[in-house]
Amino acid sequence: MARLHKRSILLAGHATSMALEPEFWSVLEAMARTEDLSMAGLIAKVDQQRGDKPLASACRIAALAFAGRR
Repeated sequence: MARLHKRSILLAGHATSMALEPEFWSVLEAMARTEDLSMAGLIAKVDQQRGDKPLASACRIAALAFAGRR
């Protein structure tokens, strides 16, 4: 099982961190490039759309949806 990689993120002016598997980080990086966003910008976008889901879960779901469209 892949180890989680933790990254620090600034969301709405507040520092937080999120841990995801490296494979999800790779897909999110590709997603950010495709959408011409920084990683922080992409995660902020996911954060705004996630509803009541935990941020890490919302990022995984967004990564899976992106990968499924490719």
